[in-house]
Amino acid sequence: MAPTIRQFTDKHASAWDRFVSAAPNGTFFHMTGWHDVIEAAFRHRAHYVFAEQDGAITGILPLVHVKSALFGSRLLSLPFCVYGGPLATEAESTVALVNYSIDLAQRLGVRAIEFRSREPIVDDWITRSDLYATFRKAISGNSDDNLKSIPRKQRAVVRKGLENELDVSFVANVDRFHRIYAESVRNLGTPVFSRKYVRLLMDRFRDCAEITTISDRDVPIASVLSFYFRDEVLPYYGGGRPLARRRAAYDLMYWEVMKRAVHRGMRVFDFGRSKFGTGSFAFKKNWGFIPQELSYQYRVKPGATVPDHNPLNPKYRLMINAWKRIPMPLANLIGPAIVRGIG
Repeated sequence: MAPTIRQFTDKHASAWDRFVSAAPNGTFFHMTGWHDVIEAAFRHRAHYVFAEQDGAITGILPLVHVKSALFGSRLLSLPFCVYGGPLATEAESTVALVNYSIDLAQRLGVRAIEFRSREPIVDDWITRSDLYATFRKAISGNSDDNLKSIPRKQRAVVRKGLENELDVSFVANVDRFHRIYAESVRNLGTPVFSRKYVRLLMDRFRDCAEITTISDRDVPIASVLSFYFRDEVLPYYGGGRPLARRRAAYDLMYWEVMKRAVHRGMRVFDFGRSKFGTGSFAFKKNWGFIPQELSYQYRVKPGATVPDHNPLNPKYRLMINAWKRIPMPLANLIGPAIVRGIG
């Protein structure tokens, strides 16, 4: 019997999350908490559906309709997330979920559907594996072994951070985190999301979200928001002020996240995605992580092109250079409206 596609409601949340937690390819970003956070923070309509057979969930698909005057109308699985796409126990459910996304795209008149997956899901969709890589690595239950596993040159930088007598805090101070992160991304030439988004993440994922902050003589200089999922730790949003690099604060920060994860019984460190050819890509490789290509897949309307809203796109070069010089109050005021449409 073919699976039935059903609309997600709050009463399905527990069963959905149990399915994700049990699925080998399930990710933190497939969890239902993102449905509430994205709708509340960005006012995008979420279209979450699941496949059902004999009363049991056999597949799930988190979709969000992102509409923007600047960047067009798209269906994403999942905006503001690294991973997404259909997650199913068998091929029939995958096919049914993919077909649902195509029908919904036609009804909404969107320009493209985007699945952000680790591996290709649909055979005949456009696949881009040349843009992002993810960095995942098993970690030991012994922190000394983890330190030894870091390549020698990078290990020396971590030791420098340890010797610099920097302070480490795990206090969930959203305002402090956002100030540091906002300055960091402004200096890279990209807009920042709102404080409201961070507050919603910390509230919705209060049992598995943590902020780590590094301070130098009581001045916060680096901070990262991490998530825990199954046996994985995901340092997701991180940034720092210019002094952070000179004081090896980034290196100390991620080392402290790794130590904290070991203490909590985590066995996988997911360093997140980075664009090929960027400084963050090189930084993660220096830690001994091997890049794994991410396969983002697209289905576009006839005559349309694959969306390309990443900062490496040459058409955004002038905008990025100008944004690096924008005053922080103005960047924090107008940045969230721009980020909303990028997804």
